[in-house]
Amino acid sequence: MDNAGGPYLNAQALCSKVGVVRLFQLLFGCTTFSLVLHRAGFSAAYGTFCVFVWCFCFAVTALVVVCDLTRLQSCLRNLSWGNFTAAFAMLAALMTLTAAVIYPLYFVTLNCTPDCVTRNHRLAVSVCAGLLFLVYALEVFLTRARPGMPCSYMATAAGLLKVVQAFVACIIFGALATESQYKKYVATQWCVAVYSFCFAVTVVVIVLNITGRAVMLRCPFERFVVIYTVVAIVMYISASVIWPVFCFDTKYGSPTRPSRCSWGRCPWDSQLVVTIFTHVNLLLYVADLVYTQRLRFVTQR
Repeated sequence: MDNAGGPYLNAQALCSKVGVVRLFQLLFGCTTFSLVLHRAGFSAAYGTFCVFVWCFCFAVTALVVVCDLTRLQSCLRNLSWGNFTAAFAMLAALMTLTAAVIYPLYFVTLNCTPDCVTRNHRLAVSVCAGLLFLVYALEVFLTRARPGMPCSYMATAAGLLKVVQAFVACIIFGALATESQYKKYVATQWCVAVYSFCFAVTVVVIVLNITGRAVMLRCPFERFVVIYTVVAIVMYISASVIWPVFCFDTKYGSPTRPSRCSWGRCPWDSQLVVTIFTHVNLLLYVADLVYTQRLRFVTQR
């Protein structure tokens, strides 16, 4: 057998700091959803979302580990591996954080109802879910870009913020779909158009980097991103003013939560969530612009 090209297996993929962290991701991920399926249990859309997050992150992490170990990523010519792994680590950290908050909030109680075994399993799931988030956050920390060093765009602060912006937009869409009554006014429909446009363009920017096609644009990619970020800030400023006015002003809505509004199906709650995360995304876009202007990275595929 000809070994001139070096060993087929890349031992560094498992022995490096990032490799060890990914092994812990597999361990905690497998443990978490196994406990849920074995005895802890889940129900409703919230539980289904948590199980999906843990299974999805485990599957993609396993794929990443196998590709790194066998060097199969070199065969993926239409994929920028560095951008893909950086974007996935950030997305997985956000998703596992959300699941780590939702599961104990809806399924964990301190009393033994219906039985102590189920309660203990759910407590164990909550602990493992928190540890799973920490190891994904650790990977983001270890693989983040450093000024002046060669790196992938998605590993820079601007690239990681793009993932967070898209994730926050998904939270906004989830709240809009839950009795938010955004169709009552043209102004609130404009806000939905703002969220949709910015989300779509952000996803396009992420996909262009992951597929390695950002360098094929006719205009400089960095200039395009800066122009888009400025436009997104202006649009989000308008939404951050218009949405609260048409939802909480006494002329159009209610400044306080209606007393007869049931939890989980209350338009006022959904409108409040949209308001909060609209301002969160506005701050993220401003931070994105600041990092893009102040920092310079030497990017590579």
